[in-house]
Amino acid sequence: MNFPKPEDVLPHRDPFLFLTEITNLEPGKSATAIWDLDGNEQFFEGHFPGRPTLPGVLMCESIAQLGAYLVLSDDKFAGKLPLFGGLDKARFRRQVHPGETLQLRIEVNRLTSKGGRATGEARVDGDLACVADLMFVVVDR
Repeated sequence: MNFPKPEDVLPHRDPFLFLTEITNLEPGKSATAIWDLDGNEQFFEGHFPGRPTLPGVLMCESIAQLGAYLVLSDDKFAGKLPLFGGLDKARFRRQVHPGETLQLRIEVNRLTSKGGRATGEARVDGDLACVADLMFVVVDR
């Protein structure tokens, strides 16, 4: 199934768009996506020289962007902007390196017209890299 490109739904742009492709979407419930890390991302140069590693906060941001995509895919949120409201229980289980692909998943726990909560994860080849609970608010653009 083909879904709109992340840049057609999200306001994020390079170099701060961390979704390559949406792979599944259940409106109001869950979504999956991938983020291909080709190794040319600028942050790898400084994090860390000689041992490039994806910063954990960017894994959390990629999960949050998938959550924003999920919210904005619902017509009742047209003209709105989901913003990070909080992050709980974030755990990093594995380093992510250049050339790897993150498989992202988000599941909505609660969603209202003003915001909600969701649980997300990032995996590489099926291995858990990051898991976190997210809170977000929805505001006018």
